[in-house]
Amino acid sequence: MKCVKLKGVRDLEVATTKKPVSQNGEVIIRVKACGICGSDLHYFEGGAPLELILGHEFSGVVVDPGSRTDLKIGDRVTGLPISPCGECEACKSGNPQYCSKTWDNAVGLSLTNSGGLAEFLSCRADMVKKLPDKVTFFGATLVEPSAVSLHAVNLGNVKVGDSVLIIGGGIIGLMAAEFAKLNGATYVALMETNMKRAKKGLKYGAINEVFNATDKEVINKVLKKTNGGFDKVIECCGNQYAVSEAIMAVKPGGVIVLVGVATGNVSVPLVASVMKEVTMQGAIAYTEQEFETCIELIAKRVINVEKYIDQKIPLEKVQDAYVDLTSGTTENVKIVVKP
Repeated sequence: MKCVKLKGVRDLEVATTKKPVSQNGEVIIRVKACGICGSDLHYFEGGAPLELILGHEFSGVVVDPGSRTDLKIGDRVTGLPISPCGECEACKSGNPQYCSKTWDNAVGLSLTNSGGLAEFLSCRADMVKKLPDKVTFFGATLVEPSAVSLHAVNLGNVKVGDSVLIIGGGIIGLMAAEFAKLNGATYVALMETNMKRAKKGLKYGAINEVFNATDKEVINKVLKKTNGGFDKVIECCGNQYAVSEAIMAVKPGGVIVLVGVATGNVSVPLVASVMKEVTMQGAIAYTEQEFETCIELIAKRVINVEKYIDQKIPLEKVQDAYVDLTSGTTENVKIVVKP
């Protein structure tokens, strides 16, 4: 089958590989659409592991239902890309994101389980979810990132009347803004370095105001605007500057949810954290229930995720798309691949 493999730093190549087969009851899916995620971009810029077939935001049709007796060939599906053990305390409590095995064989995030930048993929049977008729293949690629955003907003306990700052205007940040508004937040602001993307974020409707993260006076401006700081800050960049700005922008006693993943150590203004008694909450992935909730919200049109899709491209255009999304100047929020 045709696929795209990681060949080095900022280097993807269209190649061929063996079509997956069901060996332990896995469901084999013909990929219809696959989103490009921010974590995919980290692999792209790092250039490792070599030969990795990326893509964990996928949708498609069943070609082999494996051990799933409730599935048949042709069913429309998506799936959680994770691979939790199912036996540990985390898994039994409904929090597979805590399981130590979750990422070992994750779809599109491990060499052992190829992702959606290919014509077919294999997904663990218990992780596959049927798609309602009203959810398109393209809309289904936004289920996974939406679940990440919902998880962050839930962890931050965003509630009616809150002021919320989103740092980072990618799809995770923009969807977090949507969920914050659904939870009753009255003022949601976005802080971004790329003002093209920030201004575009305003047009989607959930964000009330944007701030330029490169402005030397930005912290003074947001503190003045909010009378001393935001109730909640959701940080979606994962770099030192963004985390530091989150600490400075949150109000005393406020909550910061760290969604962005830094690949190295991050220095933060610890004194400000201590003096303001800031709560900093890490956020990774989502619960299975949150994933299913996002499918339902998309099906019921409570959230419109397809408005975020800027381009739909073939495998041959993937290299160009990754270069664009890592440029720091693009207006594009979401690019979806059609294998």
